[in-house]
Amino acid sequence: MNPNPTEPVSENSIIIIVGTNRKDSMSRHIADYYHTILQELGSQSSILDLSGLPPDFVTTALYENTGKNPEFNRYKEVVERAKKMVFIVPEYNNSYPGVLKAFIDGMSYPSGLSNKKVALVGLSANHQGGALALSHLNDIFSYLGTNTLALRVKLAQIRNYWKEGALHNDLYNLLLQQQAQQLIEF
Repeated sequence: MNPNPTEPVSENSIIIIVGTNRKDSMSRHIADYYHTILQELGSQSSILDLSGLPPDFVTTALYENTGKNPEFNRYKEVVERAKKMVFIVPEYNNSYPGVLKAFIDGMSYPSGLSNKKVALVGLSANHQGGALALSHLNDIFSYLGTNTLALRVKLAQIRNYWKEGALHNDLYNLLLQQQAQQLIEF
């Protein structure tokens, strides 16, 4: 479970992207959990944790500075080489985190996310499970030509069900298992 994009990633590996740069986030815990599910299903995966992004990447790696930040470029290359990804997306202000939008904006356009296969997992402290965040993100992916798996898992009231490194909700576990299997077969 590697947040370091400098290590080689297998071409068939599914990349699990932690959609926030918050340190020790619930999203990271869910990413680790999803990684375990994929392992149990016999699939290789790696974790790309946005908390490791350079803190100044918005000014040093985007727009006129595209390609100039080697640390950001390593993250970008992992995503652009990947064929399949899972985005673990926390709800921030009724949408997804700005750092994730800026990260997506740093991908090559128009091909950086085109024809990739992605699954979306939303999480929130409220009753919606990040539904609006996933909807907003899906709109962006649709525009970029990214193929999004139909089953979007929404983990509402996540802190009530996350105990001692495990998710204690039978429905959530079933949905994550189903989604992971569908992504493998996608």
